[in-house]
Amino acid sequence: MDMLWSGWGDPAKAAPLPDSVIALLRDLLGVKPREAAPAGLADIEVPESPLGDEAREALADAVGGLSFVRTDPESRIRHTRGKSTPDLLRIRAGDVADVPAAVVLPAGHDEVLAVLAVCAEHDLTVVPFGGGTSVVGGLAPQGGRPFVALDLRRMDRMLSLDPVSRTAILQPGLRAPEAEALLAEHGFTLGHFPQSYEWATIGGFAAARSSGQASAGYGRFDEMVLGLTVATPRGTLDAGRAPRSAAGPDLRQLVLGSEGALGVITSVTVRIRPVPQVTVYEGWRFPGFAEGTAALRRLAQDGPRPTVLRLSDETETMIGLAQPDAIGASGGPSTAGCVAITGYEGTEEDTAYRRARAAAVLRDCGGEYLGEEPGRRWAHGRYSAPYLRDALLDAGAFAETLETATFWSRLPELYDSVRHALTATLAGAGTPPLVMCHISHVYENGASLYFTVVSAQGEDPVAHWAPAKTAANEAIIAAGGTISHHHGVGGDHRDWYVREAGPLGIAALRAVKDALDPAGLLNPGILLPGR
Repeated sequence: MDMLWSGWGDPAKAAPLPDSVIALLRDLLGVKPREAAPAGLADIEVPESPLGDEAREALADAVGGLSFVRTDPESRIRHTRGKSTPDLLRIRAGDVADVPAAVVLPAGHDEVLAVLAVCAEHDLTVVPFGGGTSVVGGLAPQGGRPFVALDLRRMDRMLSLDPVSRTAILQPGLRAPEAEALLAEHGFTLGHFPQSYEWATIGGFAAARSSGQASAGYGRFDEMVLGLTVATPRGTLDAGRAPRSAAGPDLRQLVLGSEGALGVITSVTVRIRPVPQVTVYEGWRFPGFAEGTAALRRLAQDGPRPTVLRLSDETETMIGLAQPDAIGASGGPSTAGCVAITGYEGTEEDTAYRRARAAAVLRDCGGEYLGEEPGRRWAHGRYSAPYLRDALLDAGAFAETLETATFWSRLPELYDSVRHALTATLAGAGTPPLVMCHISHVYENGASLYFTVVSAQGEDPVAHWAPAKTAANEAIIAAGGTISHHHGVGGDHRDWYVREAGPLGIAALRAVKDALDPAGLLNPGILLPGR
């Protein structure tokens, strides 16, 4: 099944906002109903594909037939840009300026190499396409050259599983739920559950350095990767042949987070864990964000560390985003203070031990136990926030997210700086926002902050957001944060990533790209400036 072309996920899961929430948006933020309905799929005018007959035939030869080279309007629309709010607003307005010339579906590594060779010969650029879940402009190449969307959905198998070493080799087009199902047949799990879990792919996780909601227990996706095979215009790159190595710089780290700009990931070797015997989630309340942050830091640094550990600030708690499926409902726990969610997965003995010890720490830090119901509600709605974003857009509101990370000592400054930048910019434009935040991932030395912004759309919602996004990015850099903790760089963050990495760092990456992709075929303008 394809994802909804003008929104997120499965259309059957979309639901309108409750009347009470619509009234709140109107009264609190001045949100008005949309003046016009979004464009329908059949109403969008797609320019004729610039793909010539010779190139089309060559691509068909590379991937096993013309049925795997698609130039029809619907296929091209479904591969236009990603799923950020500006992406959706543009496609709903019928804007297909970034439409690919064709959608090409290879079945394996050698076919990817063949496609790259054809594209080099015919001056076509290439955008690797997994689940299409990018929210940072990672699927909209720059430079104006015709491009093909390289859809990897046919590369969706588990190639091997080693139960002794606890590793598996997965193809890049395998969606996360299917990967979990294949691993579960052998008693294992990857343990990677980001908000995009239902639609994102293994290759996308690696290309964007994804981080899942259970990262406190299972680690980030880049920590799970043991090996990679990559197809480049210059040939095949294999990286990683042992769990750890002192044989020079780790080439895996060049590929992880490269967002399709250096090569096309065609297989990923990952470490796997046994399926947990016990899974339990629970809620805690703290008087304020500072007290809750101190409690999370203590667990992250001194243990015991839960598998899931997150904290909503006062505003997010009040609105209910700590439990997205409960927004607009009545009868929930008090919305005072800040709600934290803790989760434990593992053996019965280990889970009971960590849960009891962590509870003692949280109580010592001023936490109030809320029971398992808040945890269950969070788990039930853990993938629903993007659907809520779409419902907000449907109601005439603007809703978008952004994230960052820093060291514990700098977290309060970063939190305050980003909130102020967003609030001041949008309020100054006549659309005062609701700015919410939660700590989504914790480490011994720091944590990430995930912001959600809701406001009225203004006259031009895309233009309305651009100054606020710029102000937030500037605030992140000024406060010492990273421009992205897990969404990636794409085109939206590229200019700030250049500043974060510095001139010499960018020059080193440019040299790598020139070595692997000398003609600049792969995702031009994404991650790195220029071709």
